Amino acid sequence: MLEKIQETAAFLKGKMHTSPETAIILGTGLGSLANEITEKYEIKYEDIPNFPVSTVEGHSGKLIFGKLGNKDIMAMQGRFHYYEGYSMQEVTFPVRVMRELGIKTLFVSNASGGTNPDFEIGDLMIITDHIINYFPEHPLRGKNIPYGPRFPDMSEAYNKELIRKAKEIAKEKGIKVQQGVYIGTQGPTFETPSEYKLFHILGADAVGMSTVPEVIVANHCGIKVFGISVVTDLGVEGKIVEVSHEEVQKAADAAQPKMTTIMRELINRA
Repeated sequence: MLEKIQETAAFLKGKMHTSPETAIILGTGLGSLANEITEKYEIKYEDIPNFPVSTVEGHSGKLIFGKLGNKDIMAMQGRFHYYEGYSMQEVTFPVRVMRELGIKTLFVSNASGGTNPDFEIGDLMIITDHIINYFPEHPLRGKNIPYGPRFPDMSEAYNKELIRKAKEIAKEKGIKVQQGVYIGTQGPTFETPSEYKLFHILGADAVGMSTVPEVIVANHCGIKVFGISVVTDLGVEGKIVEVSHEEVQKAADAAQPKMTTIMRELINRA
């Protein structure tokens, strides 16, 4: 695994003419941020040795390098999910490559189902913590890659200073934000009403099928993390309706301008 990571990083270093310390996983709700990257150059996943290829509708598959404001950045347009059939090592492989490339801070976004009765569709939730219970495989299972300790601390998986700055930016811009705990599930089914209820009892405010594995590996690699969710459907009693991938995309697209504003400002202040 380490050899593969280093081989991929060496390939990318040969193509890169910038030195970013900031990376973004352009998940649901952040796609339009790619349009704001200037001086950009792109590498398709299929051209990168050892890289998986995204199979999900609405997820492009390329690395984008360039500038966002005054910051050199690296962005993943399209992430990998456990439900696509990848192992957790494959899902998180790009994060380990980021570490080899010198990335210090990672920004992630996703779509989620709200379990908190105070949430509404279209709300943005700054992730303060997560629960990994419902992934059947841990991303650090197996021989420890010497990027971090065998038993990494997760007491601040989501950087408190970045959370503070994001709340400050939201207040300045008049954008309503929620805060809460995200629970990861393997998918690909959306949750049943009983599962939504259970997840809320367990302490989750939102549920989704991504993010947690990447965040665990980023912390193991010593990379600071900021995460944000767009609530695209609700698992709250009395508010549960039938949901589809298309409806999730539609709700996420509507929230994109707000999420993009917060993320753009935060990246430039981080």
